[in-house]
Amino acid sequence: MPIRRLPEKTINRIAAGEVIERPASAVKELVENSLDAGADQIDVQLRDGGKSLIRVRDNGAGMSPQDITLALERHATSKLTDGDLLFISTLGFRGEALPSIAAVSRLEITSRTAKADSAWQVGVDAGQSLPPKPASGSVGTVVEVRDLFYATPARLKFLRSDRAETSAVVDVLQRLAMAYPGVNFTLHDGKRDRLRLKNMQTDLLTRRLERLGAIMGRDFAENALTVEAEREGIRLTGFTGLPTLNRGNAMMQFMFVNARPVKDRQLIGAVRAAYQDFLARDRHPMLALFLEVAPRFVDVNVHPAKTEVRFRDAGHVRGLLIGALKQSLAEAGHRAATTVAKSALGAMRPNYGPAQLSFTRASGRSGYAPSGGSLSQRIANQAYHAPVQTGSAPQTGLENSLQQPPPPDLTDYPSQVSPVETIHAFPPAAQVMPDMVNTPEMAESATQDSLASAASAIESAMDFPLGAARAQLHATYIVSQTRDGIILVDQHAAHERLVYEAMKQALAEGNIARQALLLPEIVEMPEEDVANLLSVAPDLEKLGLVLESFGISAIIVREMPVILGDADIQGLVKDLVDEVREMGAALSLKEKIAAVCSTMACHGSVRAGRRLNQQE
Repeated sequence: MPIRRLPEKTINRIAAGEVIERPASAVKELVENSLDAGADQIDVQLRDGGKSLIRVRDNGAGMSPQDITLALERHATSKLTDGDLLFISTLGFRGEALPSIAAVSRLEITSRTAKADSAWQVGVDAGQSLPPKPASGSVGTVVEVRDLFYATPARLKFLRSDRAETSAVVDVLQRLAMAYPGVNFTLHDGKRDRLRLKNMQTDLLTRRLERLGAIMGRDFAENALTVEAEREGIRLTGFTGLPTLNRGNAMMQFMFVNARPVKDRQLIGAVRAAYQDFLARDRHPMLALFLEVAPRFVDVNVHPAKTEVRFRDAGHVRGLLIGALKQSLAEAGHRAATTVAKSALGAMRPNYGPAQLSFTRASGRSGYAPSGGSLSQRIANQAYHAPVQTGSAPQTGLENSLQQPPPPDLTDYPSQVSPVETIHAFPPAAQVMPDMVNTPEMAESATQDSLASAASAIESAMDFPLGAARAQLHATYIVSQTRDGIILVDQHAAHERLVYEAMKQALAEGNIARQALLLPEIVEMPEEDVANLLSVAPDLEKLGLVLESFGISAIIVREMPVILGDADIQGLVKDLVDEVREMGAALSLKEKIAAVCSTMACHGSVRAGRRLNQQE
């Protein structure tokens, strides 16, 4: 068939399909125009999720009738004065938004400049413009989009429900509102206000945190750490949540480059690398980070919707982000989020008085269970309690704990009665005198000097960040005591962190001990996975894991790090394959080794379900 030029109307509709995917895309383009016009008040109104009506009103600079007419033509813009695509300092710059929206809807623009006596209005129906006419209106611009996609019914069929489309608009406005805390935003969905964000007259940092708290929640505002760093002309500011304030997905991670909301895989990967020592792999931190980069060092013209960017020196940006996040987290120390504290305090009710170890028959089964169903009551029911002494000087709570009697002897119970195994308490004497045999007779024979020494040891142990271990719950969690509270520790996560840090230290010193396997392990996997794993074999050898090719679809493991002990080699290798495949080439060698260390440490750590002794 001969080649022919497409009609102008078809060209505009094709362009609209690239730029305007749904009502939220139209709102994004129109609000960005308002922000570029210097508006500090933007009101958005929707009907039917934006399908039948989108109205965006601002108090920006406005347009003359000639500018309105010209703005409806493709690639007409006031934001590229000299046509330099390497120096873009505005959100919009292509001049495609208005003509693309007008090509698939009924569009009406009313605008007025500060010097004009009246406003001017121009209407467009599926790409056909009408001449401008005078109209009433205040300074600024009002854009009405009616019957979106009526000119392209196929696209209209693929839109989601009104609720889903409205939620997408809310997300778009929230992201822009984070980047512009000095602008007031409102959104009305035809029934009620879905968004109302007011500018607070404070400094930029406080104003931004208040805006983030209004969008991401009060918990984030209460548990946010300030992030601020600058290096070689690149400035990073923002807030990141404490590690204990996390989510199951990355929906609460917001990135901005020169006030432009972006979704960049490299930036997300840098966040993961910064938090890998603080969070499990399936958990994600909450944060909002703002990068300020000289326009000539970033390319924003790599995606039709302008949601992706490309840095000239991506490694430099990634290093700055990782370093700044790690510094903020390190300065926070062992501070926990208030949400965790509130949950713990809610579970550990303070209205339980001294309780004795009592058992009640569990309904529907033989055996006995502690009276009370809550965790706090079960702990209280199995606690040691010292008798009240009279006629002597008052004793401290610590001395009382050292002179408490041993737990009741349950051997006299009938054979069908078994003690509860959910809580394994460590006797106080054993905690500070591990060489002693933990029998009631020896505990009673302890001298006052030994008790004083024990008290001093407990006092010292409580100064540690995780306190002094007191008990084990469900063979999974360690209950430790600090001077002003208690801490629940996941024993697998804690041991994994110890192994991980030991591996990193040994790697830094270049002396990771490894041992040859008596029977080398063969692991079968797809050919592509074998190639990926062998590509990082030299790095794995530095960590003590020596493997070689065993045909095209298997590898053989010959040596393992001593620190991992009796690890599951099959599971370890398969997890490493997934890790290498996911990392790809985006991370540096140092970050790759750290990620591999984390995977190996997980397989060499104490698992949940193992009952620990006091020294462990």
